[in-house]
Amino acid sequence: MTVFYVLDVPENATVPEVAARDTAVTVDKVGPYFRIASAGAISVDRRATGCRHAVWYSAVAALQDARIAQHDKDALRVEPR
Repeated sequence: MTVFYVLDVPENATVPEVAARDTAVTVDKVGPYFRIASAGAISVDRRATGCRHAVWYSAVAALQDARIAQHDKDALRVEPR
């Protein structure tokens, strides 16, 4: 399972919203974090989130059984480790 966490603050709210548009992705809450999980890779388009660069690059709080394959101005791609 590929999992990453995003702090639940207003600036980050659109990251889990956009990730959840993929039917293979589940989003739930663990304490003050959104847990974003999938059996495969997870891709989030930055422009779809509307996040500014500073927020975008600081959104990922933690990874679980995953690695970041892409995190640039276009997208975040988290893959199974």
